[in-house]
Amino acid sequence: MKLKKIIAALMIVSMTAACQQQGGGNNLFSKENIGTLTGAAGGAWAGSNVGKGKGQIVGIAAGTLLGAVIGKSIGSSLDKADMAYYHQTSQNSLENAPVGQTSSWVNPDTGHSGTVTPTKTFQSNGTYCREYRQTVNIGGKQEQAYGTACRQPDGSWQIKE
Repeated sequence: MKLKKIIAALMIVSMTAACQQQGGGNNLFSKENIGTLTGAAGGAWAGSNVGKGKGQIVGIAAGTLLGAVIGKSIGSSLDKADMAYYHQTSQNSLENAPVGQTSSWVNPDTGHSGTVTPTKTFQSNGTYCREYRQTVNIGGKQEQAYGTACRQPDGSWQIKE
């Protein structure tokens, strides 16, 4: 019973911390840390409901570890604000940037960043399309992708590939 109270308190602290303004870098209350803590607490709580005695201790340990890994992964992904920065930059780059010119975005709250570079412009069935290269940087790891987007009748660019 005491263990469940400790786990519940940890979950409340994690959720309260998640309401704090987010900062970049090594902030104690970063989304990644909050995700890790919340996942660990949830996993420990779930594990505490498995078995009795030594089996329950193993369940708590396994649940804590698995929850922390899953929570960290979720917490380190792009959030809605990151996606808004990316979307605004990609739309502007695809509409206005010449081939080969890189446009950058950064979310100052998370430190996540990326680039969009048009690499080719062409027409497909009378519609303007552009091939592009993009990067996304999350937690010091960079991912690259390539795609094609075409201009819609409303002037927005929609990813095709």
